[in-house]
Amino acid sequence: MKEIISIVLVIIGALVGAGFASGQEIYSFFYLYGINGLFGIIIMCILMALLIYKILKIINIMNIDNYNDFLKIFIKNIKINKIINIIINILLLLSFYIMIAGFGAYFEQEIGINKLIGSIILSILCGIVFFSNVKGVLKASNIIVPLLIFFIIFIGVKNFLNLPKLEIIQIKKNWIISTIIYTSYNLILLIPVLISLRKQIKKEGNIKYIAIFSGIIMIILSIIIFMLLQNASIVELEKQEMPAVYIISNKFCQYRAIYAFIILGSIFTTAISVGIGFLQNVSKTNSTFPQFVILMCITSLVVTNFGFSKLLNFVYPIFGYIGIIQIILILTKKLTNNIAKN
Repeated sequence: MKEIISIVLVIIGALVGAGFASGQEIYSFFYLYGINGLFGIIIMCILMALLIYKILKIINIMNIDNYNDFLKIFIKNIKINKIINIIINILLLLSFYIMIAGFGAYFEQEIGINKLIGSIILSILCGIVFFSNVKGVLKASNIIVPLLIFFIIFIGVKNFLNLPKLEIIQIKKNWIISTIIYTSYNLILLIPVLISLRKQIKKEGNIKYIAIFSGIIMIILSIIIFMLLQNASIVELEKQEMPAVYIISNKFCQYRAIYAFIILGSIFTTAISVGIGFLQNVSKTNSTFPQFVILMCITSLVVTNFGFSKLLNFVYPIFGYIGIIQIILILTKKLTNNIAKN
């Protein structure tokens, strides 16, 4: 059970990042679709659990240690493999940049401190964890993520007890497409993280429980954030980089400090999760690993200037469309010990 909990916490830590905990992702991909957005959340979490199960089974059966080997199972063409691998690495790097920008955005929006200072702080913290590799990611996630889950549920209960009359307005249509895109780009970010966790899974039978618990926790947390957005109008929300943070600060100000920890902790765990995924993909030797760490952390400070919500809403949908093909390939792949031959 300890193994299952430890790995689930890393998975949740990778998924519940700046965009999620700030409310920006739930707002953009689900809330704007009204009641259909809630259906979308449920479908997304079920689909994510199924994909986590199949991916962990595949990498366990085939002893996959990097993303390139994972791609070879589905795509035999070497050139296409390289192109896709480059695209994945770009997304992982951009996602790391988005987390750094999100950390800075929080400091600027809530504390009034220049966003560059916040970005520098997170960049340094990530660098420290990266030098301890996967063990550092596991340790950080096992400490921070349980507190994140507890606090989000705590805020959710308080919100439910004080929730005004429900008025879920539909602004956009095509909620199914939005749901698939959200699942798709999160999957692209998650696969390298799952690959890095392969050696931590000692019992193959635990994979099923890892997937189920991950899906259940994501459904609970997503619905809590969705319902939290009910405390503000669409006009108010669309102006905010971090809508959930805005609501906490104005409607539940007594819990502002608690949610500050949630946001910053969520950003940190996701940043180190996607960051280690990128580093393990591009760093071929132990000697180049520190160089990539330093380069990644320094360049992230430059990208901070583009803005958190702009980066999130521009980058993720693009890669979401790209990842749809990957979802189809994974779901249709048969799980057998001869999987490489299928």
